[in-house]
Amino acid sequence: MDGILRLRLFRSIATLGSFAAAARSHSLSPAAVSKAMSELEGDLGARLFHRTTRRLSLTEAGTLYLDQIRRVLEDLEEAQQSVGNLSSEPSGLLRVSAPMTSSLVLLTSRIPEFLARYPKVSLDLDLDDRRVDLVRDGFDMALRGGRRDEDRELIVKRLGALKHVLCASPAYLARAGTPQEPADLARHECIRFTLSGHADEWTFFRNGKEHRQRVSGRYKVSSSLAVMDALHAGFGLSLIPQAYVAADLAAGTLVRLLPEWGMSEVTINAVYPSRRHVPAKVRAFAGFIGDVLRDTLRD
Repeated sequence: MDGILRLRLFRSIATLGSFAAAARSHSLSPAAVSKAMSELEGDLGARLFHRTTRRLSLTEAGTLYLDQIRRVLEDLEEAQQSVGNLSSEPSGLLRVSAPMTSSLVLLTSRIPEFLARYPKVSLDLDLDDRRVDLVRDGFDMALRGGRRDEDRELIVKRLGALKHVLCASPAYLARAGTPQEPADLARHECIRFTLSGHADEWTFFRNGKEHRQRVSGRYKVSSSLAVMDALHAGFGLSLIPQAYVAADLAAGTLVRLLPEWGMSEVTINAVYPSRRHVPAKVRAFAGFIGDVLRDTLRD
């Protein structure tokens, strides 16, 4: 019997807890499975199972061996899937969760291009800033900003990064003055984006040093679109992704502040439920969004 098949049989027996169940899952006879395991134990020179009439369990050697071959088989299956995806055409329903503002500003205008490129894919794009459970809520992938995902079972692929700028309208600066250094922000009306994770403390960088500045103001809001409305109205100043206000900065309707200081950035990641058997439609969408972000966020 093929060596890889023997390893897969061993994994199935350990997972299902039965020679008979493993035989059924591989469309083999129980005798063939038993013979394969005897050959495997002979090759290894070690018993892999404790067998009684009522119970089957792994020996210490079996537990150690299972841990090692699981990783080998997963890597092999991922490699086979990757090669298969090169020739398979993306198709089927693709369910994606993505944050509202960054998608509307950066991505959604290009979605028809993706659908034209892959005519067999149907896209259900859920725009919401809530953090979904990919498996429970039935999503194929999610686009998320910020640090790596806390769930170690999820696979995270970096697609791009949103650089931030500090800006305000000319009308606000004429009324309140122009800050010359981060400490000046303590005297300004700071519009704070509550979902950023750093709403009340903004971080700046210069000459290899970090400066954290506490900020305050009368307006906190959970939408970057609302932050832009307040900026245009001359209410205050704010830290916001540069791509969101690039046209305003170019037109002079907003003014960039403290340009000699570096500011925070937010990584945009594609998140998958598992690295095994990632469908071609998911790989295609992640690759497409990565290309869009590289075009859009290029300095």
